[in-house]
Amino acid sequence: MRNVDENTITADALSRIQGTADPRLKRIMSSLIRHLHDFAREVELTEEEWWQGIKFLTDTGHITDDKRQEFILLSDTLGLSMLVIAQNNRKPKGCTEATVFGPFHVEGAPQYSLGADIANGAQGEDCYVDTRVRGLNGEPVAGAMVEVWQSDAEGFYDVQYADLKQHRARGILRTDEQGQLYFKSVLPTAYPIPDDGPVGRMLEATGRHPWRPAHMHFMISAPGYERLVTHVFRDDDKYLDSDAVFGVRSSLICHWDRHEAGGQTPDGRRNERPFYSLKFEFVLNPLGQRPDALLTPMPGPGHSAEVRRTAAPR
Repeated sequence: MRNVDENTITADALSRIQGTADPRLKRIMSSLIRHLHDFAREVELTEEEWWQGIKFLTDTGHITDDKRQEFILLSDTLGLSMLVIAQNNRKPKGCTEATVFGPFHVEGAPQYSLGADIANGAQGEDCYVDTRVRGLNGEPVAGAMVEVWQSDAEGFYDVQYADLKQHRARGILRTDEQGQLYFKSVLPTAYPIPDDGPVGRMLEATGRHPWRPAHMHFMISAPGYERLVTHVFRDDDKYLDSDAVFGVRSSLICHWDRHEAGGQTPDGRRNERPFYSLKFEFVLNPLGQRPDALLTPMPGPGHSAEVRRTAAPR
């Protein structure tokens, strides 16, 4: 079509992709074009605003490298990452909800026996974790592989310390015959996502903060069940209602009990300094039980880009 105008250009743009062979790609591109054009019309986008948007995306690309994914960070802070995760992880009522994966999971984390101290020297107050993994019908899930990782008292993950030679506050454990899982670690703390780039400028311009509430990551895999990627949040954190990446779910908020020095730990010993304890039950969804499952689920455990702040050498 020649001489397109603001009223006819959308239809013309859509006609140009009618020959797209992949029907899914055609659907996605058609919807993208319609929504982009409708957005520009709704806000009456100016040329200067359009150029600032292009510059913002260009800056986002320039700061992205193999250690920092600013585009995913942008997706996270706009709520898009959590939306995609939520609609690709629909589960029956009673199952533990999924949330963002985060960038700090690593392959080949150390394996521990039940009751071990996975902190491995991480800074923080002692924390004893006692959990149970069961299926939707109440059955204990024995032998489930549970990967755990978290921040330390400074709000950093082990991989953010350039000179650290061993993993800390992360590990792989397996549930016992009753589906129980217990270990010792440190109390996780809140931390900010990186805000020294384009996304940080966007947060500041819109009056938002970059903080994530304190949480512990869990990824649970067991034969016959859907893999679960989730967090458990501390109920006393001030950022629960304003998580920068929208990852909080009410069902994932739990009270972490504080105990005075000399108190009895879950394994029956006495702790010489104050400590915390956490009890939580994870409920897995049996394979094939997901309601309204999407035709094209996301591959892998899902991703997020809290990205990598770098901690000072320790």
